[in-house]
Amino acid sequence: MRNGFYQLVTEKSSLIMSFSSVLPEDEDFFRAPNYGDDLGGVRRRTYTTSAVRTSVSRAPKPAPPKDDTVFAVKDDENFSVFAKGRDYEPVYVTHEYTEQEKDTLNTYESCDYLPNHSHIFKHWIKRQNISDLETDRWVMIGLIGFVIGVVSFFLHQLIERIDHLKWRITKDLLKDERIWEGWLFCAGYSMLFAVFAATVVVFWRPSAGGSGMPEVTGYLNGTQIRRIFSIRTLIAKFLSCVAAIGCGMPIGPEGPMIHMGASVGSGLSQLSGYLKRINLPFFERFKNPEDKRNFITAGVAAGVSAAFGAPVGGLLFCMEEVSSFWTKTLAWQIFFCCIIATSTSDIFNSAFERFQIIGMFGEFRTSRYILFNVDEAVDINILMFIPSVIIGVIGGLLGSLFTILNLKIHRYRKRILASISRQWVVRLVRLLEPALIMLIMSSFSVFLPMAFSCIPFTCIKGETGILSEYCVNDTMNKYDSHFVEENIFHTCNVGTYYLDGTTFVYNGTYNELSLLIFSSKDEAMKTLYLRNSHKMFNYGPLFASLAIYFVMVCWSAGTSVAAGILVPMLMIGALYGRIVGLIMVDIFGVHLDDDYLSWMDPGAFALIGSASFFGGVARLAPAITVIMMELTNDLKVLLPVMTAVMVSKWVGDFFTHPYFHALLELKCIPFLNQHPHVRIDSTNVKLDLFAAEDIMAFPVVSLNLVEHVPKIAQILLDYQHNGFPVVRKNKEGKRVFYGLMTRSDLLVLLDHRSVMCQGPVEPMNDETVDIASIEYDKMLKGKKDEEEINTRFLLQFVAENSDYKDYYVDMTPYVNQSALSIQTKFSLQRAYTLISALGLRHLVVVNGNNEVRGMITRKDLMGHHMVEFLSPILQTRPYFRTNSKVHVNDPEAPGSNPGEHNEGVPSTNETTIELSEHNPSLQVCVQPSFVVTQH
Repeated sequence: MRNGFYQLVTEKSSLIMSFSSVLPEDEDFFRAPNYGDDLGGVRRRTYTTSAVRTSVSRAPKPAPPKDDTVFAVKDDENFSVFAKGRDYEPVYVTHEYTEQEKDTLNTYESCDYLPNHSHIFKHWIKRQNISDLETDRWVMIGLIGFVIGVVSFFLHQLIERIDHLKWRITKDLLKDERIWEGWLFCAGYSMLFAVFAATVVVFWRPSAGGSGMPEVTGYLNGTQIRRIFSIRTLIAKFLSCVAAIGCGMPIGPEGPMIHMGASVGSGLSQLSGYLKRINLPFFERFKNPEDKRNFITAGVAAGVSAAFGAPVGGLLFCMEEVSSFWTKTLAWQIFFCCIIATSTSDIFNSAFERFQIIGMFGEFRTSRYILFNVDEAVDINILMFIPSVIIGVIGGLLGSLFTILNLKIHRYRKRILASISRQWVVRLVRLLEPALIMLIMSSFSVFLPMAFSCIPFTCIKGETGILSEYCVNDTMNKYDSHFVEENIFHTCNVGTYYLDGTTFVYNGTYNELSLLIFSSKDEAMKTLYLRNSHKMFNYGPLFASLAIYFVMVCWSAGTSVAAGILVPMLMIGALYGRIVGLIMVDIFGVHLDDDYLSWMDPGAFALIGSASFFGGVARLAPAITVIMMELTNDLKVLLPVMTAVMVSKWVGDFFTHPYFHALLELKCIPFLNQHPHVRIDSTNVKLDLFAAEDIMAFPVVSLNLVEHVPKIAQILLDYQHNGFPVVRKNKEGKRVFYGLMTRSDLLVLLDHRSVMCQGPVEPMNDETVDIASIEYDKMLKGKKDEEEINTRFLLQFVAENSDYKDYYVDMTPYVNQSALSIQTKFSLQRAYTLISALGLRHLVVVNGNNEVRGMITRKDLMGHHMVEFLSPILQTRPYFRTNSKVHVNDPEAPGSNPGEHNEGVPSTNETTIELSEHNPSLQVCVQPSFVVTQH
């Protein structure tokens, strides 16, 4: 390993020399001195072959995949099914990317959280009218919440309308014993809407496919992803989501609502898309990257709140899963946005059901604004925590299996689609896949319940405590079969309903499986959560439904429709939670009212199961707990739910990364965790033991504060970098770090001849700098042309007959003077914290004289990249060799001759100093008269 690394260093050094001739003669190409390791020379530069990357290339930089569904790498076939670091990867294992996946990662551009702090930015800020209470910001937050609430209202009303029509007509046909006609209508109706949902995505807006969660999370983390917030994406997402969920696909609207909420937050605050023609000075100051990302964060939280009817859960979900930057002020604003969104949705839903007026406007009825309301709660018992832990373990195991299976299906689908050469065939396959899913689901819904016999309703008569058949409930106890005649399957007998003393008798039957798969998911969830209905379901229907939903949800999440999986996850968890509850009832019997064992209610364990599977997949603890409470209005099971969620998270962490983070890795979207996880050779690496110089890219292409125009253009042509340090000479004549210019800023400068002047000039005085020729809003928009257009634009500056040979640009008004810099010995752990906490795109590394020595970007701090560059350091530096012993022998002491004792066994007069990872900085000062041996 050591010899191989020396060979790599030699190749890097030779490449540096070969590329130096391409640079302008006055370009500084820094040589790295020995920074305390045994390599000398250059350890890393910005050149790439298979393991290194190039910065000298005139080839246009490839763009990220336009449609991730049909993009697949070809070098991942060597990984086994359960290879660590791929789909099976505990949270402490660094994800392993293939070389093609690394290339895909590099196609994405990063974005800063804070705007460039330049003179033109400060001038722009001075012109903004900001009130003490920031009324305009609160108005914008409220407007975002209101619009999201309205979107949620129309979304749910349309879904209910489509879903209700499907099941009403299907049930009518089956009751008339027109079985095949009923199946044909159910399947045809579902397939028609499924194909429409896919058509919107495949032919119009591929960015509207899926849940949108990985893309939104990646953007809020600092990765630029095109077209995900446009108004076309919003409309396509809405239409696809309505059609796909309305037809009965095993997916949910929560993920798409998060994406649509983010689009509303971006569109309203930035007036993007078709709204950009509208110019409202009142909101002009929000057109900067910091405010844009904050409003998108508010939109995400409002989307969760409106979808679940859970404002506090939406706030926590956004803080825990999506947002990378959080402040107390932002939390208050987002909370207000969640309140407005939830209230707006609930107000409209209170008066309408499937667009039909059902009550008084503004009358909040529990059955409408609490999605899965639980009427009867059970008192918990300390013994309840035992099955809660068991359910948590099941949730962690099944959640991990779900994540792995879903990722495998994703990869297989991408590989199949990428292997098809004809575009029309690819599109046809993508349209037919959701249709096939709905054909299978419709067949299951219509025919599978017929394979299960109908059973009589049961109740407990009087106070006997004994279950009896052919009755639905008794006024003397709480046990209830929840009889609804409309839900009786067509193969079951419709009996007579009458009162016999205190017992309501019904001699009809019902089909258990039909209650779970021959209805909407929301109705099935409400049935599973029912309390005091211990024997409503038997094992067969529960296991059959669990297998169907588990497999079909895994398959559906990833098709070319707008699809979320949050409600289906709750359904899967409720099924195995109900099974655990039923096992306990069979062992200990039915207990009601104030009995010590009355907590053994399968409905309560169904709720706990939902939370555990949610936690096993998403690994969110506070958000899931609060969302489940707001969804069900059952605060009594709060502690068991918290226990199950925590256990499922711990168990799941042993097998996979959180589901939404795994999708980020699958889609090759760069993402920085709040805390780094770097594991090398089965050991977690402590980044505080490394310095910024160990990971920085060098040499660095820098610019003078007053720079030659052709040189700027040549650098932009030769390099694909997006950040360039700006230096100026100090009193000693050394070129010291002054600020930073981005590639976009430089293109804008070259596009405005008014900022250029003939001949070298002295830089402007920072204290007396005049108003610049280019306004901040123009710099912010950038020059958004295609790569080829920009290349032709730059070539005019470097041509032999160029008119710009004698022109210079003074960049003083445009330089980001708040660009951070750190010393070469700065802790790598703290450098990671700086970039992740402040949302930095570039971090400049300087020496003690403030001279630029390197650059660290977000992608340099990704786990796989740090593993690649820190591994050789761990192998070669004696500093990192653990459990080394230094034996110091006193020659004057008896028996001090090293030859007098066995090697490696210290004598009684020998001082032994342990050098381990617990004390790596310990140094030993050895005098010439001492003999030092190291083992």
